Amino acid sequence: MTWLTWRQFRLPTLSVLAGLLLIAVVLAITGPGLVGRTDFSDEDALFAGTILVLYLLPAVIGVFWGVPMITRELESGTHSLMWNQTVTRKRWLTTKLGFGLLAAMVAAGLLSVAVTWWASPIDALAAAQTERGMLSRIAPVVFGARAIVPIGYAAFALVLGVAIGMLLRRTVAAMAVTLAALAAVLVLVPLFVRPYLLPPQVDTVAITGEDITNISGDDTHGILEIGVRNPPGAWVLANETVDPAGNVADPLPQFVQTCAPRPGQGPPERGTMEQCMGQLGMHGYQQRLTYQPGSRFWPLQWLELALYLAMTALLTWFCFRRVRHLS
Repeated sequence: MTWLTWRQFRLPTLSVLAGLLLIAVVLAITGPGLVGRTDFSDEDALFAGTILVLYLLPAVIGVFWGVPMITRELESGTHSLMWNQTVTRKRWLTTKLGFGLLAAMVAAGLLSVAVTWWASPIDALAAAQTERGMLSRIAPVVFGARAIVPIGYAAFALVLGVAIGMLLRRTVAAMAVTLAALAAVLVLVPLFVRPYLLPPQVDTVAITGEDITNISGDDTHGILEIGVRNPPGAWVLANETVDPAGNVADPLPQFVQTCAPRPGQGPPERGTMEQCMGQLGMHGYQQRLTYQPGSRFWPLQWLELALYLAMTALLTWFCFRRVRHLS
């Protein structure tokens, strides 16, 4: 059974591993040149590409490994032949899932190790930034492409593809549903689950012109909000102005609306708007920051990995329940 599973699975496995080897070569060549640098603007494309690849890998695993692993046999009817050759349903599914999960987790782990190593100088510089110029490794987009959570994504994607394939029993339809379901989970977890795996830290800081990093508004409503410097390397969930009573100031008070240039005046001199907005501090207004500190990167990594492995275990249980009712 193991030999047959390898024969069926070897082409997609070797194809993905060949792609990962090519990526690893590129990272090994370019990685040493990043050490000691303080400007990585010329690496934006490769930096974004490494993140994209780590998000695409679970999709490839779920759609092209997980779905065909079971659905192809259900469509062709070869599963009945196996079950009549002294191979039980449980052993048949255990062998396929075991082989697939091992390959998926190893592939994701190796790619994540390579990318995390390559990006470590960039992540180290981003961890010291207090403005919005660079994304720290705990930021939502980067977080899922670092360290150990990609292993959980890969395992979940594979079993998700298997489970949906066993439900729909149609390869193309199962591929589409798996891709949509996986994309939904990868979007919803960072938005609604990850920020609260650990209680966010809340700080209230004074507003000074030097600390204001952004001012936003429009011609109709004037100045709507400001932002101050973020804690170094943090994932900021909210950067809000609060009045002396502690309530969110929405909109900002009228006395700062004159800080914005009037139509036809042209752009203000650099720093003048920030100094003008500093009046907020003199009137008792403060800035409330809600964030996950950069020091929580590894605790959040372990918690999210545990979450995805738990979802994988739940889907695996469903698959073993479902295989009893397949004909």
